[in-house]
Amino acid sequence: MGITARGVGLLVAAVVLLGVGFRFAYPELTLLGAAAGAAVGYAALVAAWRPRLTVTRRADPDRVARGEPASMTVTVRNTGRLRSANLLAEDRCGKRSVPVPLLRVRPGRDTEVRYEVPTDRRGVVPVGPLRVTRRDPLGLVALARPYGETTPVWVHPRIHPLTAVPTGAGRSLDGRVDGVPHGSITFDSLREYVVGDELRRVHWRTSARVGELMVRENVDTSLPRLVVLLDNRAVAHPQRVDGVAESFESACEAAASVVTAAHRADLPVLLLLVGPELVERGDGDADASPAPLDRLAAAGFCDDADALRAATTRLRQDRLGDTLIVLTGPGGRDELGHVGALRGAYPSVVVGVFGAAEPTPPGAAGLVVVDAADGAQFAAEWDGVRRW
Repeated sequence: MGITARGVGLLVAAVVLLGVGFRFAYPELTLLGAAAGAAVGYAALVAAWRPRLTVTRRADPDRVARGEPASMTVTVRNTGRLRSANLLAEDRCGKRSVPVPLLRVRPGRDTEVRYEVPTDRRGVVPVGPLRVTRRDPLGLVALARPYGETTPVWVHPRIHPLTAVPTGAGRSLDGRVDGVPHGSITFDSLREYVVGDELRRVHWRTSARVGELMVRENVDTSLPRLVVLLDNRAVAHPQRVDGVAESFESACEAAASVVTAAHRADLPVLLLLVGPELVERGDGDADASPAPLDRLAAAGFCDDADALRAATTRLRQDRLGDTLIVLTGPGGRDELGHVGALRGAYPSVVVGVFGAAEPTPPGAAGLVVVDAADGAQFAAEWDGVRRW
């Protein structure tokens, strides 16, 4: 509860009038002071009355790409028995406030407001809660209360179309790594025969040697396993304007483009961030893993400058794929040696550097490096680097 400037003035006047009236025995002043105090007390009681309102929100849509239109519809229903008058309400949308008219909403009726959600920046835009301010008729006391929950609108990075995804990598039993065409089947191992196996898969020569039926296990090695590593360290993106690093935004767009192209081609892809991330699903499903684009929308900076070394160590130990794509900023070029050490574990490694004033020196850490001003340029040069 907050007392307005008018209420503070009236309350001070009530105290002064009461003091002077009692001190010098002026009943008129005492009566005026009591009336002023009673007015402030009545205003507090009126403002303390809590209207019964139900607030629902509907985002259309709740997930958009950066720059695409999105709107929010707020419906406020009066579920009380008394008429709600002298109410001021505003909905919180990101960093701005949107007025919601609630003057004299009758019991059982509702009012609806629709407004545009800003999508000019990647991120998660929190909408709500609705703040309803109750004032007395004299404007002495104002009390604001929140109604409803917060509804997020996910603004994903822009997705640029890629011409193709990388080709697969086949590994033979002697350790060689070869490029293979799409749709090829490669021998992987032998195992014991079980009921239901096709006889044409029986390896008769081995079966005769070991004395029991052995069947061949084949794998489709033409499907590459893509690993996208996004460098979200603050030191990798030092150039910022109003807290926004365009190099990081471009790296997020490139990551979203690669992940989307892989999903459309039905290829397994794994998105990793160098630093820790905190993201929850917007649909309340706590058990399901957040979608890659949602993770990119909520991605922020990590202050741990040594996080890249820990991430590359994990990649070297786990060997999560055969095609590694590292996306970083101008501040990450000095640490490409950690990425170059992964060439033994990943047959294909490419690095995208965004926002650098000068091109990366040729042969840096023995890697294929693509310098791009933004995500669109990276997508345009993708066709030339997809056959590494």
